[in-house]
Amino acid sequence: MKNFKEIRVVDNFYQSSSYFPMPLTLIGTLDEGGKITSYGAYSLIFPYYIAGKDYYAMILECRNTSNTAKGLLRHGKCTINFLPYTKKNFANHVDMGFPGDTPEEKMKNLHFTPVDSISKELDPEGNYPKVLDEALQVFECTWVKELDNAQDDQVLEEYEGPYHDFNGITSKYGAHFILKIDHILLKPKYQEALIHGSTRKNFCPLPTNWGYRDSKYFWCSNYRKPSPVGIPNREVDLTSVKYAANRLNSDVKFTDDALKTIVNVPRPFLKLVLQGCVDWANENGVKVISEKEMKIISDKRSKDKQKK
Repeated sequence: MKNFKEIRVVDNFYQSSSYFPMPLTLIGTLDEGGKITSYGAYSLIFPYYIAGKDYYAMILECRNTSNTAKGLLRHGKCTINFLPYTKKNFANHVDMGFPGDTPEEKMKNLHFTPVDSISKELDPEGNYPKVLDEALQVFECTWVKELDNAQDDQVLEEYEGPYHDFNGITSKYGAHFILKIDHILLKPKYQEALIHGSTRKNFCPLPTNWGYRDSKYFWCSNYRKPSPVGIPNREVDLTSVKYAANRLNSDVKFTDDALKTIVNVPRPFLKLVLQGCVDWANENGVKVISEKEMKIISDKRSKDKQKK
């Protein structure tokens, strides 16, 4: 191992013991009265449930005494605002991360523009955190408090335990929140790019945050144009597709013409696609899937994606 040097793993290892790329976000939560949106700077926010569940979710890691943790414990709602990079934006972002400020004090220093969310438009009588108009992308989320039996967690000055494993108050100083994604909002240019195809010119220019280092600076790097690399052209032949279809625990059968329509599906996703076809067949009383049924399934999948 002459080409590497080991470093000691310590608290906040992602920035103290390593270089770890993270998003640059301000997370909005409601104050105690449920009227003012307070924003906190966070980068420890990552995808959690991404497939195979009834909903999609993020996971947030934060101090359990922060305004953000208090807002989620009280009201269960937040907005995750992904911000573009400028030195001025980043300076205000860092300022929003200073611990101890009240929501009122934070709002006095906020240089961004809070506006009503989609949730508020759909439910005018409800209270929801605002989104930041300058954000390139926003997730509106609801805390899934029942996970890990965290629904009874309350706002306290100190937490002595017992602690949860992965949701709610998880340590003397920390909290984790599993956040169900209610809405994903994008600036029109980048929403169009996701639907019609991303290029180097229309890719969403999100920066990378590197955290607090040297006991002196917060570090962030500006966006650079991405470099695309094509997926390897490795088709799965019909024999392999037949083999995978025959291994399914189902009496639904596929014709060769049906299986030919999915020979280009990457091998890791082949079983998932086949099982989806079988699920559709069972729901619709179909015992043999032909090319005709595959067209119906494909059209349905496309419509479902557009709805989402």
